[in-house]
Amino acid sequence: MASAAGPSAQTARAALAAALLTGAATAVVLGVYAGVHAPAGRPLFTLGFSGMLQMKTWLATGAVVLVVVQLATALWMWGRLPGAGAPPGWVGPVHRYSGAVAFVLTVPAGLHCLWALGLGAGSPRVLTHSAVGCVFYGAYAAKMLGLRLPGLPGWGLPVLGGTVLASLALVWATSALWFFTRSGLPLL
Repeated sequence: MASAAGPSAQTARAALAAALLTGAATAVVLGVYAGVHAPAGRPLFTLGFSGMLQMKTWLATGAVVLVVVQLATALWMWGRLPGAGAPPGWVGPVHRYSGAVAFVLTVPAGLHCLWALGLGAGSPRVLTHSAVGCVFYGAYAAKMLGLRLPGLPGWGLPVLGGTVLASLALVWATSALWFFTRSGLPLL
């Protein structure tokens, strides 16, 4: 005889598996599209920046800064920020809005990666950037679905959020950081 918690836990695991599969499918679809699409080689828009790479670099940098805000506020909300005490009421909204704005900043950059540049395989850096960029959007999709799952295991949200953070950091390091160091802009 199954326990009362059995079907609920099984349903939660199935929902988590569906969210993870949706994220994986998102990453694969983006990668396949980027691989088969003939890159346009030109930007759709530059949002006032001097060029497409400059736009992508600064938007990605803004997104990374906001993801650091996400990390700090998540740690604070979960009581993992040493010495911070109980979070005030504004921490939750700052967490949500900084994440939403960070994602919005990634969209023009990701769109230009897919449409203008395609799946890059010219060097290990570019291939890593292309693959991890797809992983970022898949991880983001899985995290957004995971937020709405009742009974999500306690490790689920930190792992999903950590994957989003780590993949965006690697995307930034293989693009914006590379661009900054090649353009002569001193980092510190």
